[in-house]
Amino acid sequence: MASRRCPRHVALLAALAFVSCLAAAGPPVRAKQTNKVTVFWGRNKDEGSLREACDTGLYTTVIIAFYSVFGHGRYWRGDDLSGHSLRGVGADIKHCQSRGILVLLSIGGGGHGYSLPSSQSAADVADHLWNAHLGGRRRGVHRPFGDAAVDGIDFYIDNGAPDHYDELARRLARKGKGKGVRLTASPRCGCPDERVDRALQTGLFERIHVRFYGDDKCSFKNGSTWGVVEEWNKWTARYPTTEVHLGLAAAESGVPDGAQGTVAVYLKYLYYLLLPEKARNYGGVVVWDRYSDKRTGYSGVVKGWA
Repeated sequence: MASRRCPRHVALLAALAFVSCLAAAGPPVRAKQTNKVTVFWGRNKDEGSLREACDTGLYTTVIIAFYSVFGHGRYWRGDDLSGHSLRGVGADIKHCQSRGILVLLSIGGGGHGYSLPSSQSAADVADHLWNAHLGGRRRGVHRPFGDAAVDGIDFYIDNGAPDHYDELARRLARKGKGKGVRLTASPRCGCPDERVDRALQTGLFERIHVRFYGDDKCSFKNGSTWGVVEEWNKWTARYPTTEVHLGLAAAESGVPDGAQGTVAVYLKYLYYLLLPEKARNYGGVVVWDRYSDKRTGYSGVVKGWA
């Protein structure tokens, strides 16, 4: 006899009942809390300023998105940050850093204005990033954020060929008198993500923010872990010495704005069924993005489970 799949709402109710039993028993012994919550900022002018995001006390890292033009002799000059005025961003970066919050700049994104066509291109982009946004101060190089320097670079490569990103990572790692540039990556949830896999294999990345959103095959959407667990296990096993962070989208929480109690139930479902035993190198939660998070209150709940 062919099996019948139970209706989604029935399956969800059963899952939530299971979670309620687990929650009553308290957190599993092997659960790991890092209290690290990262958010992407810079994609909507109505999300508020970078300073405001840092002053919420919700985030330990903020990622500015995106440095979206590079690789062909042209570079992002800070002219597209979704309506945000760049005049105060540099001061906000310093303010966030003074509060102990890490500020990263994410390169790539959804546009088509970037790629690395050659080894020389990788070298040029590394040099430009260093002098325009990091610790370099080469005369004549425009610095969109003034004298503020971000703490590192995040690779969010969604388009173009995968070539030469490993070389870019190595070039950046040699900057700063041997100290190197802090590197993270935000790959798609399907493991491996071929666009950044060679770069990650260098071992130079301290964190991987796996994006379990925007992909129906492995998104954590509407409270479901279907399709997530298998990929999560692959990521944490493939890069055992690297912190792996769980990327979630506040807008895909599947609940109405302001329904924070419901959000809490969804996140308990995630916490008890996915994180405790399956990720010894689990590093925290990454939220896409500040605008949606501000509307839903997502991080306000996830903070206690991160």
